[in-house]
Amino acid sequence: MRILAIGDLVGEAGVRKVRNNLKNLKEKEKIDFIIVNAENSADGMGITEKIFNELLSLGVNVITMGNHTWGKKDIFKFVDNKHLLVPANYNRNVPGNRYGIYECNGKKIAVINLIGRVDVNILSENPFMVVDDILEKIKNEADIVIVDFHAEATAEKIAMGYYLDGRVNAVFGTHTHVQTADEQILENGTAYITDIGMTGAKKSVIGMNVEASIKRFTTTLPERYKAADGEAILNGCIFEINDDNCRTINIARIRL
Repeated sequence: MRILAIGDLVGEAGVRKVRNNLKNLKEKEKIDFIIVNAENSADGMGITEKIFNELLSLGVNVITMGNHTWGKKDIFKFVDNKHLLVPANYNRNVPGNRYGIYECNGKKIAVINLIGRVDVNILSENPFMVVDDILEKIKNEADIVIVDFHAEATAEKIAMGYYLDGRVNAVFGTHTHVQTADEQILENGTAYITDIGMTGAKKSVIGMNVEASIKRFTTTLPERYKAADGEAILNGCIFEINDDNCRTINIARIRL
């Protein structure tokens, strides 16, 4: 089993990059299952029904979200679709699926979306305790478990990796939009990477327009961020799982 996770999709540049490259990437790398974090896909904040449907039509199996989940009110039209996940540690009264279990090549793959609490301005429950509850609930339901931890602090992400080591197949970080070079398989068999990076405009400030970003930092005026356009990059990670024992055997970063 080869699972591809694509990092934070930012704006039309990111969507276009996936549209133009995913088919060939899937064939070249013999990908079986695809996860995309798309919380920034609609103009840099949120997701629309149109983008959601297009990603599914391109072969994406699961779309995960983060701190900009509610950036576009369009999401309430499809928030309960099984292919869309919101952070599991959001307030329990918030709509949406916290995790999903999907069948692929005779295996059941559980995907869990979590959000960090360090330097993230979102009211949420403790992700460590919430993931414990989910893993207990699905312990006899899934063969493979993948976690997207959408968090700001590297320390919080690394701690989560060790916390889940041996209990899930992979923990990958999203949110910072900068791919890290620390991919590894931890001591007890969990693949880990602090951040898989972003898919969006190459000339940008984490996917956003350069000029608008600089103005925010140089003037401290409330300049509105807007997604950059132009030539794009695609960042992500491939996890290889042994089909016989469902143990993770490899983790590899990708950058197109």
